[in-house]
Amino acid sequence: MRVREATDADWPLVFPFFRAVVDAGRTYAFPAGSSLDEARGWWMEAPPGRTVVAVEGDSVVGSAKMGPNRPGRGSHVATASFLVDPAAQGRGIGRALGEHVVAWARDAGYRGIQFNAVVETNAPAVSLWRSLGFEVVGTVPGAFDHPEHGFVGLHVMYLDLTGR
Repeated sequence: MRVREATDADWPLVFPFFRAVVDAGRTYAFPAGSSLDEARGWWMEAPPGRTVVAVEGDSVVGSAKMGPNRPGRGSHVATASFLVDPAAQGRGIGRALGEHVVAWARDAGYRGIQFNAVVETNAPAVSLWRSLGFEVVGTVPGAFDHPEHGFVGLHVMYLDLTGR
């Protein structure tokens, strides 16, 4: 598996699993039922952000988007979002994408990475991010309407890249 820059030609390959993950309603607050064109704007980042894909053979099996968390005076902190094709979960794709984002943010000179909305019931993601050094710095109670668990919290997770 390798991680590379996404191209416009990759979007139709990412969209089916973007749609499957979003429509499941367990990890992202994007609207369900989005079209190919609507969803493109939510996932395919314009500079200074970037989008990458994880590729196994000829198959796109995951994607991440990253960039500054906020403009201007907040642009020294990065953020990112991740998708793994449900058919490819459990094979280390999320970890590879996470490690790629951390290395990219360090190389780009960001002082930290902030994830703004990690659903607290998404145990695999919370565990993965903790294993990469992220901490839960706060939780917004009831901020996410989960289809099975009802209103659950959204964690704000942070990784300090300054070496302190």
